[in-house]
Amino acid sequence: MIGQQTIETKSGSEQIADQAGLVAEQAASLAEHAGAMIENPAALLAVLLGVLAVIFQLAQHPVAGRLFKVIPALVFCYFIPTTLTTFRIIPDESVLYSWVKDFVLPASLLLLILALDLPAIIRLGPKAIIMLLAGTTGVVIGGPIALLLFHDKLPEDAWRGMTALSGSWIGGGANFVALGKSADCSDTLLAMMVIPDVFCANIWMGVLLYLSSRQGAIDRWTGANADAIRDLEKRMTDFQERTSRIPTMTDLMTILALGFGLSYISYSLGQGLPDIGTAIGSTSWKYILVTAFGVILSFTPVRNLEGAGASRVGSVMIYLLVACIGASADFHKIMQYPWFFAAGMVWIMIHIAVLLFVAWVIKAPIFFVAVGSQANIGGAASAPVVAAAFHPSLAPVGALLAVMGYVLGTYAGLICMTLLKAVAGAT
Repeated sequence: MIGQQTIETKSGSEQIADQAGLVAEQAASLAEHAGAMIENPAALLAVLLGVLAVIFQLAQHPVAGRLFKVIPALVFCYFIPTTLTTFRIIPDESVLYSWVKDFVLPASLLLLILALDLPAIIRLGPKAIIMLLAGTTGVVIGGPIALLLFHDKLPEDAWRGMTALSGSWIGGGANFVALGKSADCSDTLLAMMVIPDVFCANIWMGVLLYLSSRQGAIDRWTGANADAIRDLEKRMTDFQERTSRIPTMTDLMTILALGFGLSYISYSLGQGLPDIGTAIGSTSWKYILVTAFGVILSFTPVRNLEGAGASRVGSVMIYLLVACIGASADFHKIMQYPWFFAAGMVWIMIHIAVLLFVAWVIKAPIFFVAVGSQANIGGAASAPVVAAAFHPSLAPVGALLAVMGYVLGTYAGLICMTLLKAVAGAT
């Protein structure tokens, strides 16, 4: 009886300990997301716009502006919000960030595509698509190699989470979830994969934003022919100069109405359209539709809104998006899953190595390397951003390649899953 009471008492103590541990974990999780000084979405928007305003004011300063000749303003727009998040001034999750990605991004794509010169983009040739496929290949082979190198440091079922990550790095968030389900990945492991997904991709994106200011020197060094890109930039600049005018209130209202109106229409239609396998879902449909709307309008008189500043308004939206993406990253989280982060960095490096090798063979300009990479790694959320960093007129190239990345994502991801599973079984 005494022994039984002891056992029961011990069992109860264990239960209390377990409950206490669970409460502690929940409290830590709440502290992680609730510890920011500024969380109100309106206040966050004010902070991010204030950061952007200060950056662009400093870029025009005669002394401080020298720094921006070395490091592009876009890099600061990206990493300063990340720093604010790391120091818990702003949160890494907010409805504002989601809203900007869901609605402001499609609106910016539409406004940037309005003045699209489709014949000039076609004249860019096949190198853009070749680099997109090279980037996809780098992701497909990089995952299994990273797993082989770090298998003894990662969980036994790491291949399942890395399968989901391969979908994200070829197509985007929708493919991340789709391939995670295909590999029977647990929610816990799926959550772990967000860390290498966000941080490895964001670090590489920051590097690409920096390289955008060195494109001329890099292309001369590699011997790449960027004449078609320069021709597209010149044609767009000439068109802007021909149609340029002081925008009226009607112009500005029309620009905003078109951007947000067609963004919401694309979102709504995307929710209602049927999925095509696992490659095209509601998110993919949204970007496909808004891109199609922009291309169609580029053949109409609406294209002349470019002279009233359509692409400038779109660029403002892009910079806000960059700030929101940067704010979503918190460097503290890297330490929670260091080996997944290390494996992710090796994976990205293999992706980069394949891109650079193919670019060297075909003499592709650094612009095609950057956009071909981001059409895979970042999808529609960052490919137009990186393309616009090279020149605003190039944003549509990033958008169009990102749409192709959505289609490739699931199928190439399934190949990667097969290789990951084979490596996991062999180790």
